Amino acid sequence: MVEGSMTQGAGQDPVERTATLRDFRVPPYARVPVQGTPAEPPAAPADPTLHLGTRPAAYPEPVTFPEPPARPEPPVRPEPPTHPEPAAYAEPLVRPEPASYPEPTPRPEPAAYRETAASAGHTVAPVAAVPQAAPASPVVTAHAAAPHPGSGYPADFPDGYTPTERDLPVIQRGDTLQVPVTPAAAPAPAPTGDGPGPLFVVGDVHGYLDELVAALRAQGLVDENGGWAAGNARLWFLGDFTDRGPDGIGVIDLVMRLSAEAAAAGGYCKALMGNHELLLIGAKRFGDTPVNSGAGTATFQAAWLLNGGQKHDMDRLQDVHLQWMSRLDAVVSEDDHLLLHSDTTAYLEYGETIEDVNETVHEIIRRNDADEVWDLFRKFTKRFAFRDEGGPQAVQELLGTYGGSRIVHGHSPIPYLLGQVGTEDGEEDSRPAVEGPHVYADGLAIAMDGGVTMAGKLLVVQLPLAD
Repeated sequence: MVEGSMTQGAGQDPVERTATLRDFRVPPYARVPVQGTPAEPPAAPADPTLHLGTRPAAYPEPVTFPEPPARPEPPVRPEPPTHPEPAAYAEPLVRPEPASYPEPTPRPEPAAYRETAASAGHTVAPVAAVPQAAPASPVVTAHAAAPHPGSGYPADFPDGYTPTERDLPVIQRGDTLQVPVTPAAAPAPAPTGDGPGPLFVVGDVHGYLDELVAALRAQGLVDENGGWAAGNARLWFLGDFTDRGPDGIGVIDLVMRLSAEAAAAGGYCKALMGNHELLLIGAKRFGDTPVNSGAGTATFQAAWLLNGGQKHDMDRLQDVHLQWMSRLDAVVSEDDHLLLHSDTTAYLEYGETIEDVNETVHEIIRRNDADEVWDLFRKFTKRFAFRDEGGPQAVQELLGTYGGSRIVHGHSPIPYLLGQVGTEDGEEDSRPAVEGPHVYADGLAIAMDGGVTMAGKLLVVQLPLAD
């Protein structure tokens, strides 16, 4: 509610006021009885002897009636000459119908009334302006783009955008054919009674806010305005919200807002910590502070830029974003699925239970030691542990330690797990063909990074996967 506005009762609409003249009075001659309402009787005359109405001229005088014998005959009192019958008080039976009264002069519109009164030399109190509803226009001549839910960044990259320099090539957005797609929102996931709702997971987003909202709408998780629309559904993001794409902070803002809206609706929206969250935290906290990288001197700032760090993300990064990222868990278990960001066994180094791993990661971030955070980032950057011949065994080691029957991860793009390679020239036939999650390692692992940074696909899927 807007501050200072008048509150209404529960379920009532605001009172609608109309432009009327506050000093307007109905003149006596215009007081015509309303149909169905009794007419106001005429006022009694001043003489109390005439309160029964007037006598017609042919009505006999009262003296002709005999008086009771018990009482002496009173002297005959003549008619008072000083009280003639008022002609104005006619018998009610002959009272003219209301329609015979002259119609009142139509009241002018406020503006015209004020002009007339002013010209006659009268003072008219100003009438408070009443907001009028704008007339509906049948033709829209211009349409300004509505702000994107999640504080989206403009389509063109701002000054300071740095192309990614890393071992995984990236097709920039402007190099590929962009077909605007606004998928119709799928029906919201059906509630499942009093228990938890359906489970969904989201792969790496990397700042591609528009693609994220479109994918969430296609699954019926958000409405056309980007608000939570899935009731008690459960939604997990697998990490890597920023870098490489146009609006990483907008993605974080959207996920934070959906977390609150989902909780209010009986569901939840949560997220895991990816290596790019650690990278952004380190770049903000430590900047150019040298760290022991194991291969010489390095800095978080340099690593962040080389891995697609965007200046506009750093400029808009606030303490609330840092606090939110710092508290993200590294591993969770949902419906017999072990969810983590990176396809690596390095998680085993931080604890023998899911709770131990998450507490150890949070403690390293709280201690705020640049070398410790760097070592954590470096280990979470490892990949491809489940891809080769030893992949099923690596998956089994993690599942045997933390539980679950399948691992669901992001981090490594599906095109690289499949041996596909995108190129920077943006040729259509070189675009990676990603239609959905990649199931591998003897069916024990599900990869969810669809390669959106290389013109692949941003994946949002429901678990368990349909066979």
